[in-house]
Amino acid sequence: MLAQLIALDWGTTSLRAYKLAAGGQVLEQRSLSSGIMQLPRTPRIIKGQECNDGFELAFDEACGDWLDAQPGLPVIACGMVGSAQGWREAAYRDTPANVANLGTSLQTIRSLRGVDVHIVPGVLQRSHLPNVMRGEETQVLGVLQNLPAGAGGDLLIGLPGSHSKWVEVADGCIVHFDTFMTGEVFAVLSEHSILGRTQQKGASFDGQAFDRGVQVALSADGEIGPLSTLFSARSLGLTGELSATAQPDYLSGLLIGHELSALATVQRRRRNSVHLPSIILIGNTQLCTRYSRALDACGFARVTLAEQATEHGLWQLALAAGLVTPHPSR
Repeated sequence: MLAQLIALDWGTTSLRAYKLAAGGQVLEQRSLSSGIMQLPRTPRIIKGQECNDGFELAFDEACGDWLDAQPGLPVIACGMVGSAQGWREAAYRDTPANVANLGTSLQTIRSLRGVDVHIVPGVLQRSHLPNVMRGEETQVLGVLQNLPAGAGGDLLIGLPGSHSKWVEVADGCIVHFDTFMTGEVFAVLSEHSILGRTQQKGASFDGQAFDRGVQVALSADGEIGPLSTLFSARSLGLTGELSATAQPDYLSGLLIGHELSALATVQRRRRNSVHLPSIILIGNTQLCTRYSRALDACGFARVTLAEQATEHGLWQLALAAGLVTPHPSR
């Protein structure tokens, strides 16, 4: 089966490349640690020219051989590659943002290979505390394409990660989203604070410790907020109630529990209802498993996991841009 599209999910720390056939079927995929903040630096020859541009080097490493085999393949990319620090800035589109229409607003850069790379714009939510996303809008589109008509009314799309996003959609548009820096805060606390001094990392997942952290966040003790409860990740260790190997998962549960407790409160207020919406999660399977566990504890009873949202979203955007042709009906 011949490839029809190269699709790139190019973030801050990683670059994922997909070779897609008709209908967005994945023929081959790769993952590189060449995000925009850690690009290659060693010069090499690309198309007969010495190159030391990090973006060109990463692009060539990700899919140069695919383009050698099929030079005419179109290329589309989403994520931080379109930021002000990226290869070429793709201006934000304001909410409410019709995600399918983002394919008509692609920014283009000509690579050293002579191939155009079409970059997807991010989404900006203007308010007194503005919010932005890059890459998540493409994953949201990938989810919406597989939903039954009219199924998005009581739905929240969650994208756990360094900066977790919770996205509300209506009529194919992103209308509102919230960002929680849970993953990054966990990393900073574990690596650069006193909480990490007593942690022993590398052990298998401790579900009991994780659940304990979630329950503390949801309890009356948690009402004082994470800036206070976080210290328990140290004090429980000092009193012998939490082992060194359990402390990382306890801290993870504590932070995720505070995130989801706040999310549940906001959702009930915003919807003026005691009922919480259905959740579709997109992202790393292990992280989504943690979130599913915590979401259930917080009262979100209907949680499902989306698959290949990025690939499906990039294919749909390429269709909208005319880079590929629709898969013929059978």
